[in-house]
Amino acid sequence: MTPQPAAAPVSVSEEPRSAGATDEHSIPTARARLLAEFAVLLVMLTWGANVVAVKAAIANVPPIVFAFGRFAAAFLVLLVFLRWREGSVSLPRRDVLPIALLGLAGFGLYQDLWASALGETTAANSALLTAATPVSTMLIAAAVGSDTLSPAKAIGAAISFCGAVGVVAATHGFGLTGASAGDLLTLAATVLWACYVAFGAPVLRRHSPLRTATWAIGFGCLGMLPLALIELPQFVPADVSGGTLGLLAFCALVPAAAANVVLFEAIKVLGPTRVMLFQFLVPAFAVVMAAFFLGEAIVVGQVIGGLVIVLGILVARSRRLAAAVG
Repeated sequence: MTPQPAAAPVSVSEEPRSAGATDEHSIPTARARLLAEFAVLLVMLTWGANVVAVKAAIANVPPIVFAFGRFAAAFLVLLVFLRWREGSVSLPRRDVLPIALLGLAGFGLYQDLWASALGETTAANSALLTAATPVSTMLIAAAVGSDTLSPAKAIGAAISFCGAVGVVAATHGFGLTGASAGDLLTLAATVLWACYVAFGAPVLRRHSPLRTATWAIGFGCLGMLPLALIELPQFVPADVSGGTLGLLAFCALVPAAAANVVLFEAIKVLGPTRVMLFQFLVPAFAVVMAAFFLGEAIVVGQVIGGLVIVLGILVARSRRLAAAVG
């Protein structure tokens, strides 16, 4: 595996806006918002599939080594696509550091903490704390001024969080007898992802989603590299089958590359809070696909919890409720 995740250096310029950037004052149409929500739904579906794919792949590859491999591959593919689509891969000098910090938080450190936490805490605790990410996103986005926290969004988030709790409770149960190191690492990981989304929204006013996601992923690989190198002696190339390579390709091209570009595009239309409310669907999708591909059982409580998650999302996007409680 190549030890340098970003083979091409960051090219800097003094251009005020990069190709593909959009007008921050444009108002999305109802059709654009509907298409954006459908796109986010597909992103969450691919992220649910990613959980199943990664679970199968890390049986043969150390988790952070696998994460580094798929995000490094995603970065190289996106870099080529960015050059073809927008004519350049440069970043204005003033935005190199902000996007580097976003990438280190949302991809590098997040992946390091999340993968490490899974070895220290229960799957139930990890799923519950990860499901709380939209709550962190709402609070951080409101604090930095990249989105507003309306009563309808708060109510929807609370309902969806209850549904996520139901899914976890029906599947694994809870072990919250104390704050373990794994619980704290998982919570820190969710806060990092919330920061990535909340602080990334203003950057999108100056750059296209493709450019921002490409370099965020590239810089994120730098955050994965040290622990990936530490895990590298555990990697046995002979254990890697064609199926594992196929999972790597899927995880790199769809959930890592394409989904993150689509996600940033949707954030520009819908705002970070509404987009992240859809993340409650990821565990529900993962449960269904795990049952289909891995033979894991689905219980009634999971179905009920999934329906409550959907209800919360509908409440959060309801204009009538927003007008009634606003």
